[in-house]
Amino acid sequence: MVLARDEVEAVFRREHGLIMAALVRTTGGDFDAAEDALQDAFARALETWPRDGVPLRAAAWLTAVARNAATDRARRERVLEKKLAARPEPEVMAVPESDEVEDDRLRLIFTCCHPAIELESRVALTLRTLGGLTTAEVARAFLVPEAAMAQRLVRVKKKIREAGIPYVVPALDVLAERLEGVLAVVYLIFNEGYAATAGDEHVRRELCAEARRLGELLSEQLPSEPEVLGLLALMTLHDARRAARVDARGELVLLEDQDRSLWDRAGIELGLALLDRAFALRRASGPYVIQAAIAAVHARAARAGDTDWEEIAGLYAELVKRVEGPVVALNHAVAVAMAHGPEAGLERLALLEEDLESYHLFHAARADLLRRLGRREESAVAYRAAIALTANQAERRFLERRLREVTS
Repeated sequence: MVLARDEVEAVFRREHGLIMAALVRTTGGDFDAAEDALQDAFARALETWPRDGVPLRAAAWLTAVARNAATDRARRERVLEKKLAARPEPEVMAVPESDEVEDDRLRLIFTCCHPAIELESRVALTLRTLGGLTTAEVARAFLVPEAAMAQRLVRVKKKIREAGIPYVVPALDVLAERLEGVLAVVYLIFNEGYAATAGDEHVRRELCAEARRLGELLSEQLPSEPEVLGLLALMTLHDARRAARVDARGELVLLEDQDRSLWDRAGIELGLALLDRAFALRRASGPYVIQAAIAAVHARAARAGDTDWEEIAGLYAELVKRVEGPVVALNHAVAVAMAHGPEAGLERLALLEEDLESYHLFHAARADLLRRLGRREESAVAYRAAIALTANQAERRFLERRLREVTS
C-alpha cells in the first residue's frame, strides 16, 4: 500500500494533540523535548507507512516511537536522565492506558491555558500543541511573521518551565474557575476563524475546525459540564451556517440575507442535540449555554422573517446579567431593535457610545439602524466611522457597499 505524504500528514495532524499530551508528561513537562520526539516519530512514519501502511492504532504507534526517541535523546544529551530514570523503558509498540491518555490531554489543555500565561500566548500555545498547527500556521492565525511567533512560543514554554506551572488537571475546588479560562481560549480561536479581525478572508475554516476539535475533546473528558456542551453547541450551530456567510466572490452576506438552503442541516441537528444535553444537566445556564440557545433560535427559523426576535432579546437580557461588558450589551441592543424597532435599539446604543467608540461593529450597528429609519446622512457618518476602524477587507467592502447605498 502506497501512501502520499499528505495522507501521512493528515493522520499526524489528527493525532498530534493526543500524542503531545503523553509526551509532555514523559519528558517531565519539557515542551521542546516532546515536540522534537514527535517530529522524530513523524519522520519514522514517513519512512515506513508509505511502504507498510498506517498501523491499526496509529496514535499508539506514534506515541511509542516518540517516547523511545525522547528516551534515546535524553540519554545522549543527559538532560532528562533523572526524570526518566524511574520510568520503565517503553516497548516500541507500547500502548498507553486509555485513562492515562485522557488525563494527559486534559493536563495539557489546562497547562496551555494557565492564567499565569498572557491570553494571546495561551491561544498560540494551544493551537501549536493541541491543535497541531505548525509555527508558520499559528503565525498566520495571528497575522505576524513566523520568526516573531517562534520567539513568542519559546518565551511561553520557558515561562511554564521557570514558573513551575504544574502539568495537572486543577482540583475540583478551582476547576470551574480554570475551566472558564480554557473555554474562553477555545472560543477566541473559533471567533477568529468565524469572523477574522484582519486580513482578506472573512471566514478562516482551519481555525473554526481546530476550535471545534478542542471543544469535542473537552466534551469527551468533561461530559457533565453544561458550559462545555454549551460552547460546543454554540460553535457547531454557528459553523453550520458557514457556507452561506460569504458569496461566490468571497463577499460578506448578513444573516438575514443568507440562502438558508446552504446551511448544514446535520450540523444544526447536532448543535441542537448538544444544547439539549446541556439543558438536561439541570444547572443554571451559563454564558455559553445562553449564547447557544440564541444560535438555536436562528437555526430553527426557516426564513429570516420567522426569527423570534422577542425570544432572542430575552435571552440577551439574561446574558447581560451574567457577562459584564459593552459588547454583550451591543448585541442586546441590536436584538431589541429587531424586536421593537430601530428607535428602541438606538436608545440603547446611545448608552454604549463612550465605551464602544473605537469598536467598528458599534458604528456598523448604529449605521444600519439609522439606514432602516431613512436617516441617510447620519447613517453615512456612522458607516464612515465603521470603515475607518475595520481591518478585515471583506467587512470593509461590505460597509463600503452600504455607504454607497445611503449616499447614492
